Amino acid sequence: MNQNPLLTALAALAAIAVTVSVALAADPKAGREKAAACQTCHGIDGIAKIPIAPNIAGESQIYLETQLKAFRSGKRQQEMMSVVAGQLSDEDIADISAWYSSITITATLPAE
Repeated sequence: MNQNPLLTALAALAAIAVTVSVALAADPKAGREKAAACQTCHGIDGIAKIPIAPNIAGESQIYLETQLKAFRSGKRQQEMMSVVAGQLSDEDIADISAWYSSITITATLPAE
């Protein structure tokens, strides 16, 4: 089935616009409160507290939302994350992602 390239491009732009509008509506302050469920493993500052959890501070909001939704849907599985994400609404995911993505991380190179 041949698709019109213009229609395909417009559909892609519409999907991006929806993603961006949801991301802009997210509330980092509310996300900080909702991140209480995340802090045992990822820390409230996004720096992992246990060896099997990744650092998520400063990650892209879109990346974090995508991963949380994948855990929630079962597309991505990990015992703890699947349970935690399964209880989150789209708004919760957007807010938590906004919180962790708003954290600024700096890196210091070692002396030569």
